[in-house]
Amino acid sequence: MKPPNKSQELFKRAQEVLVGGVNSPVRSFAGVGETPRFITKAKGALMWDADDNRYLDLVQSWGAIICGHSDPRINRAVNRALPKGTSYGACHEGEIILAEIIRQAFPKTAERVRLMNSGTEAAMTALRLARAAAGRDLIVKFAGGYHGHHDSLLVRAGSGVLTLGQPGSLGVPESWASSTLVLPYNDLAEAERIFAQIGSQIAGVIVEPIACNMGVVKAKPGFLETLRKLTREYGSVLIFDEVITGFRLRWGGFSDTHDADLVCLGKIIGGGFPVGAVAGKKHLMELLAPIGGAYHAGTLSGNPIAVAAGIAALRAIQNKKPFIALNNLAQIITKALKASAKKAGIAVTINQAGGLWTLFFTEGPVNNYDDAQKTNTERYARFFKENLKRGIYYPPSNFEACFLGMAHTKAHAKTIINAAQAAFKKL
Repeated sequence: MKPPNKSQELFKRAQEVLVGGVNSPVRSFAGVGETPRFITKAKGALMWDADDNRYLDLVQSWGAIICGHSDPRINRAVNRALPKGTSYGACHEGEIILAEIIRQAFPKTAERVRLMNSGTEAAMTALRLARAAAGRDLIVKFAGGYHGHHDSLLVRAGSGVLTLGQPGSLGVPESWASSTLVLPYNDLAEAERIFAQIGSQIAGVIVEPIACNMGVVKAKPGFLETLRKLTREYGSVLIFDEVITGFRLRWGGFSDTHDADLVCLGKIIGGGFPVGAVAGKKHLMELLAPIGGAYHAGTLSGNPIAVAAGIAALRAIQNKKPFIALNNLAQIITKALKASAKKAGIAVTINQAGGLWTLFFTEGPVNNYDDAQKTNTERYARFFKENLKRGIYYPPSNFEACFLGMAHTKAHAKTIINAAQAAFKKL
């Protein structure tokens, strides 16, 4: 592995023009004390940096990639779309096709779809719909849940916010923060208590069915069911944020299983391009303009290139059905990592769901935000550096998931396992 000389030069240059040298905070590697790697190309499960170092990628564009980098099916779709124009600001058939695929994957929830440009925009729009439908202001979210950088949702948020040690964000008006109630994830009793106390004031609840921005935390049995029961009883809107889980663990997601009112999508449905979507019950979705009075618009919503990539990605997933294989591969890796850590005398907990996992340096368990906060992130930073030296590109935030995709193989799994074994010995 060559020293990151060119990446260092590029980072120094970037700091002169980009805030912090990056366009998204977690890319700065600030939490792990390393120089961010500047990527020049990616193919399949691999990436190369400016110094021509090769990495086995466990970030996969933070979950936006599942078919593998530079997938030929997606490339062909994009190349067919490009000569026809990069943006219309007008309707086109591709929007319909992508929306039809989403509705087919979420037949109970996605009666109507609105395409947009990011997961943040999807969550923001879902909240607006919830408030419009209920005629109330209060939103319930869960500590450690990250739903984008929208003002009213940057309250005890996960993702890079946790890594940077910021419980929220400067610039968020107190009035916005006060309209958000933050409850502990997986705490049924607290959810029931809050609804019994002020349920008539709650417009909606937004929740990840698997909380992926504080370390792949699964919902305990009964937790999501209780939220559905409470929101229905008190006339609140139940929003599932499936920006990460959508199409990654199963065809569609969890929204239909739990009869959510709205689902937020992103990442995979763009095939590596910027896309978001809100889908939901017809009576809620038709509160949006031009039918209803809740406004949403976007110049690039339904962008023809992004839509073409998303259609190709979803069709590839539908044909391949990779979910069992990804789960099996993740279990092989995580089982071996646990064994290696134990042999090295290091306490770890690994949360895993399908092709997602997060390794925590703690005896565990990690079931919520407070549990995640107690883990040894300094040791994770050392683990990250040792793996980076060996060509394994882990998430630089301990609270993000590792992502496996269709391009990862058993040979890659062996490489990950061997690198982790060597890294544990160095800790």
